[in-house]
Amino acid sequence: MEDEQRQGPIEIAFVGDLTDNESDLTEKLLSIEPGGECTLYFDSPGGSPYCAMSLVSLMLLRRIRATGIVTGECSSAALWPFAACRRRLVTPYSILLFHPMKWQSEEHVGLSEAAEWARHFGALEREMDQLLGELFGIADPEVAAWIAAGRYVSGRELAGAGLAELIDVKTFPIPSANGTIPMVKPSAGKRLAAAPSRRRRERK
Repeated sequence: MEDEQRQGPIEIAFVGDLTDNESDLTEKLLSIEPGGECTLYFDSPGGSPYCAMSLVSLMLLRRIRATGIVTGECSSAALWPFAACRRRLVTPYSILLFHPMKWQSEEHVGLSEAAEWARHFGALEREMDQLLGELFGIADPEVAAWIAAGRYVSGRELAGAGLAELIDVKTFPIPSANGTIPMVKPSAGKRLAAAPSRRRRERK
């Protein structure tokens, strides 16, 4: 006998290397109807920047209303899909690593190909860093400073910057049967950044 169809938003685990799980994650995101809701749980060290951009593009193109929760680590390339979530939750134990992009090529690569790869990767890094700031809804210099420093940002720090809601895993209310997650008051003196699809900035 088949189980009854589950009610509430689909839950997807962004666990491990995103690149290794890209096919499965893409399939699960495509199973969500355009404009639909989902809950994403993050414990990932990152992956390919191309994989990150593909997942983010799917979320934005399909107007997916995602709630992202960092249950462990959300680092490197995993930051982009987390930033694309309409609502972002972290715990005091969450950790997020911002760092410059790293790349490597095959052992036998011609000089001209290596130069072109470096040019392309430099342009991609600038555009992705700008997008990350826009998704989080904060000025580029703040994100750029974290990236340049290779900064580990705690859940408390991210919430203190107004980029997520801080939850206590020991006392947080159980989500309702329809998947609704209770709201949490923002940290004192900070306002949560606007949803990425509702905020536009001009780059100087």
